Amino acid sequence: MAPDDDLFQPVKPVRAYQRVAQQIEERILSGDLPPGSRLPAERELVVRFAVGRSTVREALRVLQSAGLIRSRPGDPLGAEVLGVSPDNLSQALSRLTRSRIASLGELVQFRMVLDAESNRLAARLHDADDLARMQEQIDRMERLSASSSGNLHAFSEADALFHRAVAEASGNSLLGLCARAVHEAVVDVIEKKIAGAADATAWRERSIAHHRQVLDAIRTGDAPRAARLAREALYTYYADHVEPETRRLLAAAAQTEDAARTP
Repeated sequence: MAPDDDLFQPVKPVRAYQRVAQQIEERILSGDLPPGSRLPAERELVVRFAVGRSTVREALRVLQSAGLIRSRPGDPLGAEVLGVSPDNLSQALSRLTRSRIASLGELVQFRMVLDAESNRLAARLHDADDLARMQEQIDRMERLSASSSGNLHAFSEADALFHRAVAEASGNSLLGLCARAVHEAVVDVIEKKIAGAADATAWRERSIAHHRQVLDAIRTGDAPRAARLAREALYTYYADHVEPETRRLLAAAAQTEDAARTP
C-alpha cells in the first residue's frame, strides 16, 4: 500500500543564525545563563559556534527582539541576559490589541477571568506575608492620592504591585505571570486614557476603596466575594471603553453563577 501523500511535508532549511539563537535560548531557559549574566563577547561566540560574525550578530538580534537579552554591537562585556519576563508577554498582548488580531474587549475579558481566579485562590491560600504586601501597596496608593505631588504613574505602579501580590498569593507562578502581564497590557492600552478623562481624585478614591474590599475578602477567606469583586470592578471600569460589539464578553464574565442559572 502506497503511503498517503499528506503523510510528509517539505522541510524548511534552518539557517546557522537560527541554530545559534536556539542554543543560546535553551541555555537561558534552562537557567544555565541566569538574568544578569553575560554572554561571551561576539568574537568568542564566533569561535565557539564556528560561524561568521554576521551570523552571531543576527542570532543576537533575534534574541534581543524576543526580549531575552540586551545586546550592543562590539560590547566587550558581551550581551546581558534578561531572561523571561512578564514585560515580554504584556508587550505582545498590547501589540495584538493594537493590530486588531485580538480586540480590546477580549483583552479586558481575559483580565477579568485571570483576576477573578487570582483573587479566589489568594483568599484560600494566602499567608501573612502576602497580606502585608497587599496592605503596603494600598497604603502607598492612599499616600499618593492624598499628596498633591502624587502622579498617575506611581499610583498605577502601586496598583500593579497589589495585583501582583494577589496573583503570587495564589501559589501558581504561571497565573501570577499571566495576570501581571495582562494587567500591564490593559493599563498600557486604556487605563491612562480613562484616568485622564475622568475626575482624577474620584477615580483614585474609587480604586482605593475597591482594593480595600478585595483585601478584606482575601483576609477573611471569602473566595466567592473576592472573585466577584474583581469581575464587577473591571466591568464597571472598562465596559464603556471597549468596542461596543465586545461588551457582551465582559457582561458574560461579570455574570455570577446564580444569575447565570436564573431563567
